[in-house]
Amino acid sequence: MIRKFHKEDSDKLKNIVRKINLFSDIEKTAAIEMIDSAALNGQNFFNIFVYENGDEIVGYHCTGKKALTDGSFDLYWIVVDPEHQDKNIGRELLHHAEEFVLNENGRWILIETSSKEEMLPTRKFYLRNNYTILTEIKDFYSKGEHMILFGKYLKKNK
Repeated sequence: MIRKFHKEDSDKLKNIVRKINLFSDIEKTAAIEMIDSAALNGQNFFNIFVYENGDEIVGYHCTGKKALTDGSFDLYWIVVDPEHQDKNIGRELLHHAEEFVLNENGRWILIETSSKEEMLPTRKFYLRNNYTILTEIKDFYSKGEHMILFGKYLKKNK
């Protein structure tokens, strides 16, 4: 089940983030700051949805509307507990994010990721789910580490 975040979920989500070896320390800090912000201030600029397997939280996505747009959204994070990966949870969270964007009258969902070699499975995941590489910005994160922007134009089913 995927449901809206409650502040009581904070510690469980932060523990999952800390387990993700793929994330750098600065990425973990950024993800945890967004969780803390949502717990403290509510979800004004972004929305967190948690994936529950029974009574256990095993992942989440964080999605928010881009400032100054009327229908473009960022998918900031899809995070799945390493113990629960390879069970299609990431795909379910991605599809939920897309449905959320459509329900908010969104058209675009945009995802930034790194060009680092260890991020290749993540990039392939987005390509498998019909995302397109919109651009690559050289040396964005650091010298030699580029930002790859994926996007998908969403249409409501009639």
